[in-house]
Amino acid sequence: MSTPATALTWLYVPGDRPERFEKAAASGADVVLIDLEDAVAPADKDAARATVAEYLARPHDGPPRHVRINDGDRGRADLAALAGLPGLSAVRLPKVESTARLDAVPGDFPVHVLIESARGLAAMDEIAAHPRVAGLGLGEQDLASALALTAPEALDHLRLRAVLAAAAAGLPAPAMSVHANVRDDDGLLHSTRRGRDLGMFGRSVIHPRQIPVVRQAFAPTDQEVARAREVVLAAEATGARGAIALPDGTFVDQPIVDRARRVLELAARLAA
Repeated sequence: MSTPATALTWLYVPGDRPERFEKAAASGADVVLIDLEDAVAPADKDAARATVAEYLARPHDGPPRHVRINDGDRGRADLAALAGLPGLSAVRLPKVESTARLDAVPGDFPVHVLIESARGLAAMDEIAAHPRVAGLGLGEQDLASALALTAPEALDHLRLRAVLAAAAAGLPAPAMSVHANVRDDDGLLHSTRRGRDLGMFGRSVIHPRQIPVVRQAFAPTDQEVARAREVVLAAEATGARGAIALPDGTFVDQPIVDRARRVLELAARLAA
């Protein structure tokens, strides 16, 4: 099962907690991210790999199951164990710094990459354009540490770079990185809306309670829905694909109409 380009929520679940896998799938998340990297202690990683491989040895209903693998030798062992499993929808590759890393990935499953270092940022356009890449994201906590960033606003430039790199490569808009405080709903809502304003779409979460907050942040407002409906109705009334005049005298062209349709589709999806 491929990952929908409209995925809003990507729920991480530790790879050494198999009792949580199906709970995550039933949480309402659009994608389940089984984590073999940061969520698993080094001494437990080999056992977790075997557990995840056993789980993904059969297909599953519900949302796509992705796996975030490890870096280095452990990552190569993860890929060898996971390649070809029917329950695997895609792999998330951490700490990608060059296309050489992607050239070495076996199989034909989609690969989502995480940029988590200055070297990765420098090569981000080339990485995004690699044919194996299905999605691009930032490891914001690692980047903030590596670059000594202390203000949340300092990440905006990096987020915009990721949005541009993904768009230029024909990839979906990047999803935001996790918000680490699972009790900070206000902070999650505010920062997610900020990411939305920058062109990002969706967010990784680490607890099911964060899912409705992310959905709320990306839900179009009543004003946005009304304007989108006005644009689409005007386009349908004229049947033209060129510039269209709205009742208030504003002219809009086809990209605006296309965006208006996406707004209405997202509003209908969230309302359902």
